[in-house]
Amino acid sequence: MAGDAIATVEHVFRQERGRVLAGLMRRFGDLGLAEDVLQEACRKALELWPQTGIPSNPAAWLTSVARHAALDHVRRAGKSVPDADAIMSRLPAEPALDAQPIEDDRLRLLFICCHPALAPDAQVALALRTLCGLSTAEIARAFGVAEAALSQRVLRVKRKISEAGIPFALPEQQAWPQRLAQVQQVIYLVFSEGYCASAGDALLRADLCAEALRLARLLDSLLPRQPEVQGLLALLLLQASRGAARLSPDGQLLTLEEQDRSRWQGELIAEGLAVLEQALAARTPGPYQLQAAIAALHARAATAGETDWHQIHLLYGALLRHKPEPLILLNAVIACAMAHGAQHGLAWLARLEALPGLASSHYLHAARADLLRRQGDRAGALAAYAQAASLAVNTVERQYLLRRQGEMRLPLV
Repeated sequence: MAGDAIATVEHVFRQERGRVLAGLMRRFGDLGLAEDVLQEACRKALELWPQTGIPSNPAAWLTSVARHAALDHVRRAGKSVPDADAIMSRLPAEPALDAQPIEDDRLRLLFICCHPALAPDAQVALALRTLCGLSTAEIARAFGVAEAALSQRVLRVKRKISEAGIPFALPEQQAWPQRLAQVQQVIYLVFSEGYCASAGDALLRADLCAEALRLARLLDSLLPRQPEVQGLLALLLLQASRGAARLSPDGQLLTLEEQDRSRWQGELIAEGLAVLEQALAARTPGPYQLQAAIAALHARAATAGETDWHQIHLLYGALLRHKPEPLILLNAVIACAMAHGAQHGLAWLARLEALPGLASSHYLHAARADLLRRQGDRAGALAAYAQAASLAVNTVERQYLLRRQGEMRLPLV
């Protein structure tokens, strides 16, 4: 029973943390307090559930215990508060909105975390940590910074929120667009971590993918006919359509070439293509629309051999003008190699090693290994696969690279 209780607490904490924390933050207006009482509720669950059994609604149990702990904290601080409604009456009033309010607590507080008084990278880090439940290590890998540095960044932004008295109140509607880019980035990074976990024993984290897709749908309903919002939603739909096909029955990573495309989810593809068509009709292409257009070309290809790599290469060129980032450049090089031959890609890869973050990335060495394999350079591919595997942190990705390395050692027939 103890093991079941621990597993349930961990599952509920991972699945429901954002919703519970967002509700506590909305009710009490104190980020530090909300995090502390939620942790306290989880500790109590670990103590009590092995003896009392797991409640029928574990998330509601955690919310109730955390709320009572918060009220106790407020009273101990010397405030006379008869109930939570009294606390709410002391919080800043939200402005009246002409349009529909943001009804979902997590999306509301995602906008709030992206306060313009905070640095953009701090906004995103705070939202990922508090609302989406990503660990400091996961966020650090997403930003390409040291874990200790990221931890200090989050601590500083929490301190600034407290010292500056930044209210956890819904911004006025006219302020939403200036926070939109950071809100979209958070949703995108949450999905990316769920689609390909940066570390651990699992490649996919379905809870993060589902949460990101849910938030993207809410954002699209809140800000309809926004091309980049539609582009983000289309991208997540098209990527999510391939999720189940990315692993073999025995849990091995399958590349696009290896995947059984009959397992791709046609309803998600159809929805994603329709949303993308609406976005592109505005003729204001942005980075999410361009990435969705690349995903759409993969989705439309009945087989890997039918993929329009020339068009994908052109789209990556356009994307780089919006986001000249190392990993996007690496993907552009791979598309160039697929469109024009492995030798072109290898020539470009040699130039990328000097870029910060890429030389130590397993993705660059995995790309080199694949291109060398395609050229028939067994020795070079073996060395590159070995180097990529040594750098991979995710277990499934590392096993895939080792499998490829083992295949290269097999005698030619």
